[in-house]
Amino acid sequence: MYETSSLADSTPDHVAGTWYSVPDLRLRDHRFTVPLDYSIDRNASPRISVFAREVVSGMNSWTSCTLLVFYFLYSSYFRCCCVFFLQRGTGLSTPLTPSSMSQLGSAEEIAEYLKYFRADNIVNDAEFIRVRLVPEAGPWTVLGQSYGGFCSVTYLSFAPEGLKQVLLTGGIPPVGNGSTADAVYRACYPQVIHQNEKYYKRFPQDVEIVREVVKHLAESEGGGVPLPSGGFLTPRGLQILGLSGLGSSSGFERLHYMFERAWDPVIVPGSRKQISYYFLKAFENWLDFDTNPLYALLHESIYCQVDLLNPLLAGDSSLWSAHRIRTEDDGKFDAIRAVKEGRPVFFTGEMVFPWMFEEFHALSKFKDAAHLLAEKKDWPPLYDIAVLNNNKVPVAAAVYYEDMYVNFKLAMETASQVAGIRLWITNEYMHSGLRDGGGQVLDHLLGMLNGRKPLF
Repeated sequence: MYETSSLADSTPDHVAGTWYSVPDLRLRDHRFTVPLDYSIDRNASPRISVFAREVVSGMNSWTSCTLLVFYFLYSSYFRCCCVFFLQRGTGLSTPLTPSSMSQLGSAEEIAEYLKYFRADNIVNDAEFIRVRLVPEAGPWTVLGQSYGGFCSVTYLSFAPEGLKQVLLTGGIPPVGNGSTADAVYRACYPQVIHQNEKYYKRFPQDVEIVREVVKHLAESEGGGVPLPSGGFLTPRGLQILGLSGLGSSSGFERLHYMFERAWDPVIVPGSRKQISYYFLKAFENWLDFDTNPLYALLHESIYCQVDLLNPLLAGDSSLWSAHRIRTEDDGKFDAIRAVKEGRPVFFTGEMVFPWMFEEFHALSKFKDAAHLLAEKKDWPPLYDIAVLNNNKVPVAAAVYYEDMYVNFKLAMETASQVAGIRLWITNEYMHSGLRDGGGQVLDHLLGMLNGRKPLF
């Protein structure tokens, strides 16, 4: 395998690290200095740093296979060269944390800065990296899991010349002109209810435990209890545990084991029952808002874009879509009402609510910026349906039938717009299929593209 030196590969906007080894793999880290805003002259735009890790398996080189992975996963499965790409604002790519964003002054400055951290610019970053990293600036194969799949479809829309093949796992976005945030959440809430029902069927003892915790929170002073970081846990805050607990293969068990330790033991007779520190700390660790506020701030914006067929019309703002659509379910997600009526308390799914920026300490300083982003209308386009209709890039997608995060019906509607896409529809895996059975999932998708899985 031929490896060039880091000095030879480095340029002013690309710093290549030295090669290092772990068992069976050779690795090298890259840092690229890219424009914050690609829509203006690059010399005029502020710059940020984007990190990528090059991984070579066995004795293969770039000429054997070139794969861009939008999110980290263990990928010894590929006997080739992989580039693990951390999207701007996360990991080592100019991470946007409560501390780093404190450098931005007002809510207006924060909102203005964050508008450059969506899929359109993530794809621009990928192209910036490709032409500097791939020999002769050739196309590469992209693997997109979850939001990485959304980014991959944006890639297909605006830079298909950079793509050799595309693999999607649990990541087909809604792209139709009617695919607003409201439409997405109206489609997603019923699946969240279904996941709740499955959870309580598996752990029926948790119905009463969760109700007891909700009752305790509602009756506590101020309607909740303090969290270790300084925030406040309320009944509606408790329901957010469904974000991680309901949609992955091991989530049910993790959620159940967490509620097993919800209460402190009463070691002194007559002492007041109280929620354990273990539970409160576990709750905060599950959400990670203290290290990744970007998710809460920008999540609903991934469903907002201007209509390319009517570019003069203003795009839809999200206006806290999940919060508004939640009220259409006749109180099914009202935790306190569920306790009073003797019903199971339903957890919510991949939803962000405005009150989170009041109750969670790490988010509280971004409350005003969050409202500005929720009201923003002039989001640029993320997909081009006309280009997708004429797609020439081979695409294979794993579509998980009971995916709580990426609605099956909306995914199928998008698939009908992508020319040549091949689908593997399965209920063997949840959204975490790539993590749970990466070898099987990738073997199936690659087989579809490379002729080992024939057309029927």
